[in-house]
Amino acid sequence: MSLWKWVGLAGIVGVTAGGVLVARNQRRRATYTPGEIRERLHRRYAEAVSRSTTAS
Repeated sequence: MSLWKWVGLAGIVGVTAGGVLVARNQRRRATYTPGEIRERLHRRYAEAVSRSTTAS
């Protein structure tokens, strides 16, 4: 096989693997409830505020 065929095959494998990872991440994110998302955002905001007040 020529070099370009190997490069093309590697590209196809890379795109497929990336698609699998994205789909897996989306499935995991879809399982969060709105309450869980809101709770995480409030926690992250509180951490950011506490970091900014201690840094000043």
